[in-house]
Amino acid sequence: MRESLQCTVGDLLERTARRHPDRPAIIYSDRDLRYSYSEFNHRVDTLAKGMLALDIGKGDHVGIWATNVPDWLTVFFASARIGAILIPVNTSYRPSELEYVVRQSDMKALFLIDAYRDNDYVRALYELVPELKTTPKGSLRSARFPNLKSVIYMGPHRHRGMYSLTEVMELSDMIDEDSFARIKNNLSPHDTVNMQYTSGTTGFPKGVMLTHYGIINNGFSIGERQRFTDEDRLCLPVPLFHCFGITLGVMAVLTHEATLVPLETFDPLMVLAVVQKERCTAVYGVPTMFIAELTHPMFNMFDMSSLRTGIMAGSPCPEPVMRQVMEKMHCSEITIVYGLTEASPGITQTRTDDPIHVRVSTVGKPFEGVEVKIIDPESGQTLPPGKQGELCSRGYNTMKGYYKMPQETAETISPDGWLRTGDQAIEDEEGYIRITGRLKDVIIRGGENIYPKEVEDFLREIPNIKDVQIVAVPSEKYGEEAAAFVQLKEGSNLEASEIQDYCRGKIARYKIPKYIFFTKSYPLTSSGKVQKFKLREEAAARVRNAACVAV
Repeated sequence: MRESLQCTVGDLLERTARRHPDRPAIIYSDRDLRYSYSEFNHRVDTLAKGMLALDIGKGDHVGIWATNVPDWLTVFFASARIGAILIPVNTSYRPSELEYVVRQSDMKALFLIDAYRDNDYVRALYELVPELKTTPKGSLRSARFPNLKSVIYMGPHRHRGMYSLTEVMELSDMIDEDSFARIKNNLSPHDTVNMQYTSGTTGFPKGVMLTHYGIINNGFSIGERQRFTDEDRLCLPVPLFHCFGITLGVMAVLTHEATLVPLETFDPLMVLAVVQKERCTAVYGVPTMFIAELTHPMFNMFDMSSLRTGIMAGSPCPEPVMRQVMEKMHCSEITIVYGLTEASPGITQTRTDDPIHVRVSTVGKPFEGVEVKIIDPESGQTLPPGKQGELCSRGYNTMKGYYKMPQETAETISPDGWLRTGDQAIEDEEGYIRITGRLKDVIIRGGENIYPKEVEDFLREIPNIKDVQIVAVPSEKYGEEAAAFVQLKEGSNLEASEIQDYCRGKIARYKIPKYIFFTKSYPLTSSGKVQKFKLREEAAARVRNAACVAV
């Protein structure tokens, strides 16, 4: 096994800046903003000292509510450098959800932008914290949020009660170099560096405590599986508030001294343009992002030949989409990562040299330092290869726990360190893992189990279908039936009966969706995951209203 990286996130950036001061670290191509490693490291130092001047230090919880704006990463690394713990807030959260996270996390400071889409962040914060408008900066006393002391606005405008980012950075002169050095040297790689709130596809959001050591070494392993070098450039259109962005993206790049090319928000046309302009060698995304890129009307106008590798993750990866990414986007070495926030997040990944059929049908093998077993979810007994059960993992990447939720932590991590993922999987004789679905997503129809991913993959073979999601709907006769939400390719026509006819004789009758609903879009989390619980609710409502086509 390779030697692990024993350092903090701040140390890692500092070392790289010393080794390669002039190498490009971050490129925002759309505005031609470019930071070398030394320039970015200096900006991080300046903000870190300014935060110390605001009495933000080791163990304090610092929130950030923003899209992938250029200084998102400055805030992340500055917090890590002084031992503060970053709380990334989902960009789609509404005031009530923000209130929950600020309160539950004991947030001391919050960085934010003005708005995202139709969500006015500044107005939302004033509604939640009206004291901001009448309190001098840094002297906040909120009845609703007693721990919140400072709010920092990340734009050029000024708002009452909020510091601007520039003002905070100007406070850096108040901190001398010796004091700064002592603070940095008092940190451990095993300290918590960020607290990721689960994205909310299921249950109530929980604060997942992740360490410097966990995300750095997980990021290194992820970069290794893609054969990253310092010559690679990663186009990153996924949100930084999610582990996909921070660990799979930022940490994989930093540990290999490569270059990050982020997008502020996802736009398929911008991805194509940025890849061509910056000659990116890797691109990330969830399946819905890759589908949007491949089907964009202007796709053929762009040169994707610089691409070599990347990651498709976040939700089950359809085989046809994987093959198109390999062929049409030149990502012949595209990989799949499987994991969850509680595992920092990577547990398994395919390799660039795995056979194509392995890379399109499995999620690869566990990383070094990570153990995996498949268990019977009822008995807890470890199952042999070829048997389906719940995937569990154990290793350096496992979270410290859920913040202030000891019972939920104990339900998720066993006394001997095994993390229960809640995902169904099969391990083959060679050690490759195939994810077959979520335990809760299994549709039980009259005693027969229907695994949504299996039916989804089958239906995606129909030429006119762009994407499909299978969910359960209640049935008086069978307990549950399968329903399909189908997206058609542009200009295509298809009847529900044609889809069902296509299935007959090819898959077991009980697997054929009883209900077919056509849709132009799916409800998504900000990280691009399909919110199946919302589809289940919609399907149940449609069935009740008989607004459907039935077999």
